[in-house]
Amino acid sequence: MARPPSACRPSAAVLLLHGGAETGLAAPLPGPLNLPGVRMRPFARSVAGATGGAGGDVLVRTARYTHRGWNGPREDPLHDAVRALDALGREAGEIPVVLVGHSMGARAALRAAGHPLVRGVVGLAAWCPDDDPVDQLADRDVVLLHSTRDRITGPRASQRLTARARLAGARSCLVAIRGSDHAMVRRAGEWHALTARIVAGLLELGPLPGPVADALGLPPDAPAVDGTLDLDLLEE
Repeated sequence: MARPPSACRPSAAVLLLHGGAETGLAAPLPGPLNLPGVRMRPFARSVAGATGGAGGDVLVRTARYTHRGWNGPREDPLHDAVRALDALGREAGEIPVVLVGHSMGARAALRAAGHPLVRGVVGLAAWCPDDDPVDQLADRDVVLLHSTRDRITGPRASQRLTARARLAGARSCLVAIRGSDHAMVRRAGEWHALTARIVAGLLELGPLPGPVADALGLPPDAPAVDGTLDLDLLEE
């Protein structure tokens, strides 16, 4: 028996963007050789489980990169992200999309957030240069997760980004994860679970953790430290 038309149409989507390199014009390695892509697979499963995306009406997709690096002013992953969003629009119509990106992928997600489909961004160990624009984040929800021990991208830069984004009209906060790392190997299960909860909350498919919801409601001029949360205190 065919499902009713309303059940066939996706209600929302999640687009995952894996990490990469500062420079690199070669294409990403295929399949399991693409370690940054493999790293995002558990996030895809967790997000699908939290949103009903596995066989449900929330699409969970992964952006495909043409090149492995950001490549300076070329900004290659940004263009890949926009193309992926355009493709989602053609496939499913004007549905809300949450972007989930790691490292370089988080930078691409933040930069692509001005796309009309995007409702929010969840950035994991985000690469956040201080001179990147933030005006495109206006009226978006931005939640960054960052290890306090990250030696590849700086948690302080993520913290500064949340403050700049608030001033630009975003609802933003940072969740600091103690004792982890840039690759999100240590405390991996907590990265996956928290990301899934936040994505579901941003899509209004479940509750956000209370402190995250409160931080997203901070006034535009709130200092960066006010929007910085500790993962270990979220449930206390």
